[in-house]
Amino acid sequence: MSPRTTRKLSARRRQEVVAVLLFSGGPIFESSIPLSVFGIDRQDAGVPRYRLLVAAGEDGPLRTTGGLELTAPYGLEALSRAGTVVVPAWRSISQPPPVEALDALRRAHEEGARIIGLCTGAFVLAAAGLLDGRPATTHWMYAPTLAKRYPSVHVDPRELFVDDGDVLTSAGTAAGIDLCLHVVRTDHGTEAANALARRLVVPPRRGSDWSGGQQRHLDRSLPEEIGGDPLAEVVAWALEHLHEQFDVETLAARAYMSRRTFDRRFRTLTGSAPLQWLITQRVLQAQRLLETSDYSVDEVAGRCGFRSPVALRGHFRRQLGSSPASYRAAYRARRPQDETEPVAVKEPRAAATPSALPVQPPAKALKAENDTFTTRIPEQPGRLRGDRDVRGRNAAVPGPRDRPVG
Repeated sequence: MSPRTTRKLSARRRQEVVAVLLFSGGPIFESSIPLSVFGIDRQDAGVPRYRLLVAAGEDGPLRTTGGLELTAPYGLEALSRAGTVVVPAWRSISQPPPVEALDALRRAHEEGARIIGLCTGAFVLAAAGLLDGRPATTHWMYAPTLAKRYPSVHVDPRELFVDDGDVLTSAGTAAGIDLCLHVVRTDHGTEAANALARRLVVPPRRGSDWSGGQQRHLDRSLPEEIGGDPLAEVVAWALEHLHEQFDVETLAARAYMSRRTFDRRFRTLTGSAPLQWLITQRVLQAQRLLETSDYSVDEVAGRCGFRSPVALRGHFRRQLGSSPASYRAAYRARRPQDETEPVAVKEPRAAATPSALPVQPPAKALKAENDTFTTRIPEQPGRLRGDRDVRGRNAAVPGPRDRPVG
């Protein structure tokens, strides 16, 4: 799907001005991504310069998840000058963002500014109504909650990022870098984006074809929101019996509901139709077996509840964009030679023992290129001090925890 036509930027806004909107309780990693991409002068490397405005979305000082206190040099008024506004993350998917910040985001969007939400920042954009009727993504853990809370948003948890023209969203942590590089590429071309990627020492481009986007990172943990619901027991049973052949009618019967009632209740709780959820879970199980076992594709199909290998191949290709055999080959080719995780294999072959595996050396510490705002850790007894393109659809994935992650 091609991006939407963007509004004309108002005269008082400048395309090269990027405002980053920070809130208290936000994770420092996501917050630092747009600051590093847009706030450092790298013209010597062929990267056009942006002007960065770091703005507080609420009264400070702002405290990050690591205990750092931040003092932003600007307030919400900075958003009135920006051609691009970035919301790196939101502190809690269960809390509403400040009304004043939402109003400032709406005004910026109405005046033609490009609005970007990284990771849980998508919840702020959704709360402002900027994602209504649009495709969007967020961290896969929170996608069901976003889809349930904002049903008019077309949530696709498989994508690393979604560009819908004047509103863009990304998945968690490193996907924020992917989206910011995409913005630079859109503004200044591939050469500038590649030069920036070299300076950041990251891949210049990862798209929806990269290892299935977020899909390979999904797990099957139960959404916390359905933990107390009677359907939770049925969902738990389904996850434990994926190797058996059963359908949605079976789940509805276990819930003592009609199929229509079960479908409605399931969609309300998870944001997904039960059939699509079940197929997704079977594909995820097949994905794990392809990565960790030597079972043939036919055997994997049987162990994931598919009625035939043909059914597995069809659903696998639709969700991950490749055949099961190709996925396994690509996954094994990507694995480092000194991978420390033993691979489970069929009997009688023995799995690799930890003692036979090499130990990886510790990673070297990285130093930030410059400071874009003031940080400090308050003194506390007994603690150290220091300085510090797609069309979405509501897909079935496991659910949220309340704390932003990367």
